[in-house]
Amino acid sequence: MSLTADDVNKIAHLARLGIDKQDVESYTKDLSGMLELMARMGELDTSGVEPMAHPLDQVQRLRPDVVTETNQRGHFQAIAPKVEDGLYLVPKVIE
Repeated sequence: MSLTADDVNKIAHLARLGIDKQDVESYTKDLSGMLELMARMGELDTSGVEPMAHPLDQVQRLRPDVVTETNQRGHFQAIAPKVEDGLYLVPKVIE
């Protein structure tokens, strides 16, 4: 797919980007090249390729799921204007 200068100007307008007139041709060439690359990549047979979440097939190091803070609900609710059954009561704002 080849873009025209009008296409690049329209894309720039939609993205709210300011492009100098002398740079439009360069952007046109670069964006057209990217779209052609994506089209060629779309033609490849990827039926035997497993999807990956990370290109280096790494996993996240997870920390143990343990409680690290003490329960201070009573302390925080002691200064609240209205509390009932451990819940904060707030004024009704929508009728």
